[in-house]
Amino acid sequence: MTKMNRLFYGDNLPVLREHVADESVDLVYLDPPFNSNRSYSVIFGKKVSDDANAQIQAFDDTWHWTAETDRLYRDILVWTNTDVGDAMEAFRKLLGESDAMAYLVMMAPRLYELRRALKATGSLVLHCDPTMSHYLKVLLDAIFGAKNLRNELIWQRTGSKALQSQRLPNNHDVLLLYGKSGQTKWNKSAAYVPYDINDLPPKTVAKYSHIEPGTGRRYRLSDLTNPNHDRPNLTYEFLGVTKVWRWTRERMQKAYEDGVVIQTAPGRIPQMKRYLDDSAGLPLHDVWTDIPPLNSQAAERLGYPTQKPLALLERLIKLMTDEGDVVLDPFCGCGTTVDAAQKLDRKWIGIDITYISVDLIIKRLMATHGQSVMDGVDVDGIPYDIQSAQSLFDRSPFDFERWAVSMLHAQPNEKQVGDKGIDGVRRFMLDGSHIGKVLISVKGGKNVQPTFVRDLAGTVAQARDAQLGVLITLNDQLTRGSQQVIDTAGFWTHPANGQDFPVLQHISVRELLAGKRPNLPAALAPYISAQRGVEMVDQGALFG
Repeated sequence: MTKMNRLFYGDNLPVLREHVADESVDLVYLDPPFNSNRSYSVIFGKKVSDDANAQIQAFDDTWHWTAETDRLYRDILVWTNTDVGDAMEAFRKLLGESDAMAYLVMMAPRLYELRRALKATGSLVLHCDPTMSHYLKVLLDAIFGAKNLRNELIWQRTGSKALQSQRLPNNHDVLLLYGKSGQTKWNKSAAYVPYDINDLPPKTVAKYSHIEPGTGRRYRLSDLTNPNHDRPNLTYEFLGVTKVWRWTRERMQKAYEDGVVIQTAPGRIPQMKRYLDDSAGLPLHDVWTDIPPLNSQAAERLGYPTQKPLALLERLIKLMTDEGDVVLDPFCGCGTTVDAAQKLDRKWIGIDITYISVDLIIKRLMATHGQSVMDGVDVDGIPYDIQSAQSLFDRSPFDFERWAVSMLHAQPNEKQVGDKGIDGVRRFMLDGSHIGKVLISVKGGKNVQPTFVRDLAGTVAQARDAQLGVLITLNDQLTRGSQQVIDTAGFWTHPANGQDFPVLQHISVRELLAGKRPNLPAALAPYISAQRGVEMVDQGALFG
């Protein structure tokens, strides 16, 4: 039975084509990997420092012009509409076969599929920075039609920065908001920001200039006379003043007794109190400065480099969807979109090409909404048997390592290079204030030589803050020599409870999939400790 929400591990283009039906989605939000200021020149074919290159490793690996890019470009010219083909040809004349052009070739078919998936009342929000926003806007005009651009929103993502030597600092992101058609859903009631009573705009203070004694509520006085003077049934004397009133005498009297209608002095025209806290708030405009970025101390921060604030996604979802509507994020990263959709009672679809993101989203959802939240989620693309695990290894050895490490509630490495044979770390409590580590190494090849196992043992022994090591292999059995290294590595005694644990252990992928786990101290959750403090997780299978 298909569950309400769906999380896909894989390339979003085939997932969209094979699993997302026509006109089935109400809102698409996407924050695709795009170039940051630090590496601005890289995307246009110039090279920068090694430090900048390190920051965009995944990006740089993806957006190069290759034979496959050229093939996809030619496919786009054939199967998309004329406007899209014309835009892509113009881009190529302007940009050549640069990384920027490769990026646009990657985005074009995905945006085309996303439009197909949207309902007639649906909207798409593309989040980007000024590096590529102008190109993406032209591409979206070609796909959606320029008339369906609803807004170009500006989100101030950082505070003021020091002035640059030759330009002003870049402090904002761009959100391009397109509707599928002229029937786009829009919730006017959500297009306001509640007033901050301690930081009111001067115009608001001047308008709501009265303070009610006793309650401290701020209000303004509103006219109660009727603009239509030909209303005999509403013409009467009240508090000594005869006028054509908006309300009947009975309603006027009741409001006066309730203190809502007042007369500021004898003989003056009675007026109505309109309270500031009853108003909708400040109308939203297209420059958003009231949602701060996630700083290093933010409670929701997960350490994901491009994580966006939950408040930003909540505002967008409230503006363009109702409860029960479907929200889709095809580059869902650390899961802010699906978390916000879950919180606001929307259905959702999340897609990401890296296992570390899918694993993080699952842990985030369970931490925020309880483990039962996964009862309503279908997870697709995660290995469930030895054949699918082998397929993952063949497709991406790095993602295979991440998946295997995460099966032990450990944190995978962010990068593949420079890991010295260690693919992840599982943390556990030594005592009330110190943390121990289990170093995890993953091998997908058929034979694991004893020298490799001895290297793992040596790394554990030499590490000041690591006590144990685990070897995960795709092959079921180790060689006799490798197994002997593990069997003779000895034991480590936990200082808090005196329990003994083997210094080195081996477990196969087949055993992990069957629910078996090595004998280890209970793990600290690898991703969600920033949100809920240090948490203990059991040693059961990740997906239950």
